[in-house]
Amino acid sequence: MKFIPRFGLAVILAAAAAAPAFAALGSDAASVLADRDQSLGTLHISTAAGYSVHEIIATRSGTTVREYLTPGGKVFGLAWRGPFMPSLQQFLGAYFAQYEQAASAPHAGHRHMNVELPGLVVHSSGRMRGFYGRAWAPDLVPQNVSTDDIK
Repeated sequence: MKFIPRFGLAVILAAAAAAPAFAALGSDAASVLADRDQSLGTLHISTAAGYSVHEIIATRSGTTVREYLTPGGKVFGLAWRGPFMPSLQQFLGAYFAQYEQAASAPHAGHRHMNVELPGLVVHSSGRMRGFYGRAWAPDLVPQNVSTDDIK
């Protein structure tokens, strides 16, 4: 009987160790590659004044996710558009708990979600096969970058 709990624990630990790391708000640029691999997508990188954009076009879902990175390589914002909603838990990372708590509060409408907290802003909208949104961590946005650029 002692074998079963130990075996179960070993399976859980192995699965956790094998889980891919994902880019998320506050994560570094190297983790964007894990997102590309997980979605079997293609990655396009472009630069603008004060930031770079890593755009992942997912072949599985058809959803495009753009991750905005500071010159130092930190993800400060993201935007998505496509037929399926991306995993906000994956992309918000450590910020997801704040989002989840704010999203659970009563709000008007089912198609729109606007969360505006001191450390996190999320605007999400959509309908079946047409989702879009954007999110950013205000304290990570470079000084000379407008949040209007996150789209």
